[in-house]
Amino acid sequence: MKALVYEGVETLRIREVAEPEVGKDQSLVRILASGICGSDMHAYLGHDDRRPAPLILGHEAAGVVEGGIRDGERVTINPLVSCGVCTACATGRQNLCPERMIISMPPREGAFAQYVVMHNDNLIPVPDAVTLEKAALAEPLSVSWHSARLGLAAWDRALGSSALVVGGGAIGLAAALALKAQGLEDVTITEPNDARRGFLTDQCEQQAVSSSSEQFTIVIDAVGYAATRAIASARCSPGGVIVHIGLGEDLGGLDVRRMTLQEITFIGTYAYTPQDFRDTCAAIFDGSLGALDWTEKRSLDAGPQAFADLRAGSVAAPKIILRPWDD
Repeated sequence: MKALVYEGVETLRIREVAEPEVGKDQSLVRILASGICGSDMHAYLGHDDRRPAPLILGHEAAGVVEGGIRDGERVTINPLVSCGVCTACATGRQNLCPERMIISMPPREGAFAQYVVMHNDNLIPVPDAVTLEKAALAEPLSVSWHSARLGLAAWDRALGSSALVVGGGAIGLAAALALKAQGLEDVTITEPNDARRGFLTDQCEQQAVSSSSEQFTIVIDAVGYAATRAIASARCSPGGVIVHIGLGEDLGGLDVRRMTLQEITFIGTYAYTPQDFRDTCAAIFDGSLGALDWTEKRSLDAGPQAFADLRAGSVAAPKIILRPWDD
């Protein structure tokens, strides 16, 4: 099969590789849409030790099952696999399983390929009325749905009802959509890139600004760099909540003294639970997350250039979807 293989820092190449073998309780999925994630970009730039070259990246995917009892079924893929028996799994927090694995991290190859094998329990049926490009957004939307859910659970409504999302990429936009779908309407996104900010405003109908000097009860950092953590520390109101999703860099930025004196809650969030994934899919299917028409579609063969364009900051759309097949 054809696959887009990460071969080293800022190096991707289309290769012919062996099709994956189908195991017990698994299905072979013909990938028809696969999104480029920020973590794929981190690997591409050589910033993710968890994703060593050579490796097929990609974990935001949807397609059609080929063969087996689910043959022909349109599905979106929950790429996170857990052990099912540890304390985290038993309490519904499979995203914290110490044995968790995700496609696009060894030993599991990713979805920038024509086929992927996945456990049947990780395949969510997609209604005929929903495009597979929209269904492929289930994974990044689930990340933000999970983060919004945790932030809102810690939110003291008596202190205010506004939220700031730092970063207008796919995760940031998804966080704004998730906050609104879960009941908080006053949401602002900060995005310094002019083209992307314009896209958020014009195409996505979001309140997007280059920066803000206001205070917000909930601040979601969807980037995760020292500079964005500094923004979150400064913009979060007393008694408020900072929700940290981004994995840009490890250290720096948090004003711990201010967070202590103002009793600001900090929540680190990772991935999503299976229930979060199911809830997100339901919200996609019933339209609660909007039109989801803010993606740019390219062929898998154009994948190397897509990564280069993202690296250059020349992509306005929050998400590029790669299509491994020409039809």
